[in-house]
Amino acid sequence: MAVIVQKYGGTSVGDADRIRAVARRVARTRLAGNSVVVIVSAMGHTTDQFVELSRQVSPNDHPREMDMLLTAGERISMALLAMAIRDQGVEAVSLTGSQAGIITNTVHGRAEIEEVRAFRVREHLDKGDVVIVAGFQGVSGVGKEITTLGRGGSDATAVAMASYLQADACEIYTDVDGVFTADPHVVPEAWRLDEVSFDEMAEMAGAGAGVLMPRSVEMGRRWGVPLHVRS
Repeated sequence: MAVIVQKYGGTSVGDADRIRAVARRVARTRLAGNSVVVIVSAMGHTTDQFVELSRQVSPNDHPREMDMLLTAGERISMALLAMAIRDQGVEAVSLTGSQAGIITNTVHGRAEIEEVRAFRVREHLDKGDVVIVAGFQGVSGVGKEITTLGRGGSDATAVAMASYLQADACEIYTDVDGVFTADPHVVPEAWRLDEVSFDEMAEMAGAGAGVLMPRSVEMGRRWGVPLHVRS
């Protein structure tokens, strides 16, 4: 049985209709005979809204409490998606980053993944469940503090999970149909690239391309995880 990791960004789970659409796609993948792990971001602009709310409450920096606040966005997405997948007749369970075994260092706001101990994920896959994991977050190995991985951190979660599970595919779903020579929303004549090397993608990501988080590209290269960017 193939293991498929699918990551859905904030646009993909931006409202109830889109969450149900994702649920249908995930259910089809599972019913095709695959084991499926789904990594989700917060809905739409939830993270930005949380940041703005924190500034209204306090003008000071509170790194630990900001991580506690921001991780709530992904927890909302994962729970709603689990409900929608179950409505498709497929068993699903949601796990936070810490429950899924994403172990990080202690740097709040931009933590690095140091290890994956996804024992619970494996247990649920063995039972036939779809596992939805909150992206962008983990727990520090020292002190057991909740941490976030920085902007685009759900990509890093997906690559780390795919590496741990030795997944057959790591699919990154976004609002464009793959990797283009430029942002097609800005440059209409941009064309889609059929294949991009890790070195090329790392250069593009480092130059500001928003398709993949730069650190996730480096992780994919280091751990040998091919990434499929899809609409």
